[in-house]
Amino acid sequence: MGRLAHRTRRTAVAALLAAALTVPLSAAARPNVPAPAPAALPPLTPAGLATAYAANRADATRAARMAAAHGDSRRAAADRAIGSTRRQPLAFDGRGAGLVSEVFGDLAHAGHIAVLVPGSDTSLDTYPRFHRAAEALYAAANRGPGPRTAVVAWLGYRTPSTVSTTVATTTRADEAAPQLQSFVRTLRELAPGSHLSVVCHSYGSVVCGRAAHGLDVADIALVGSPGTGAGDVAALGTRARVWAARGGDDWVADVPHVRVDLLLATVGLGADPVSRDFGARVFDAGPADHSGYFTPGSASLANLARITRGETSEVTRG
Repeated sequence: MGRLAHRTRRTAVAALLAAALTVPLSAAARPNVPAPAPAALPPLTPAGLATAYAANRADATRAARMAAAHGDSRRAAADRAIGSTRRQPLAFDGRGAGLVSEVFGDLAHAGHIAVLVPGSDTSLDTYPRFHRAAEALYAAANRGPGPRTAVVAWLGYRTPSTVSTTVATTTRADEAAPQLQSFVRTLRELAPGSHLSVVCHSYGSVVCGRAAHGLDVADIALVGSPGTGAGDVAALGTRARVWAARGGDDWVADVPHVRVDLLLATVGLGADPVSRDFGARVFDAGPADHSGYFTPGSASLANLARITRGETSEVTRG
């Protein structure tokens, strides 16, 4: 019964994305949750990181109180967790669906920095799931000897809903790309000698694809990618090593790899990143499903840790 349900979901998602070729585009509804404006902070410097973390924790705590008063206990809990003294939020905006960038590790002194870019349906309401993925990558990347790795969970854009036609276009990714490029430039200034990579999951790989030409990173890793909006690696316009993987049980394998120009938008996300013609370095993700790339002990997480540490010769190929 489980496998039948899985196949049914695969078929339904593929049908939804194919339907985007013929139905009008629409934005996904987002909750109207009250929260304070983001904290006003000076430009980030290594010495100012602790101050930024404290200011954003305080902002998240205020947002939690406002969400609770609004009757949204789920958002209040998510905000409250980010406001915990153990957390290192580099940026926080609790308004609407919410935005947050959170640091795991010592950003200013890390030898390696990985920026994790999430896919559809990621918001402050679902942030705990994204937090766990970043935490798992951080733990895996710091398991062995050598320079320490910092991970940044970057929910810096308004993600589309999986059950929407927006997810079948590059519109949200085009809006997000300049923000990701700017964020990576900031990291370069904070830690100029570090090995920097971006790890892009699901629709987050579309964001990374649209931003690739302006990302000063050594590696771009795409997992569970429906496409990048480009026909091949050369079209991304990057000098970074481009990696791609898809788990054996990931429904995204059934996403139609098309790109069609309509009157008001271009629909479809282009070539399959794990195809031979795309030209990425395909690595092993084992039997991972769409949410399983960051499962502790998995082949996909082990390879992502190797990529973020720059251990490219150790990556097992898919």
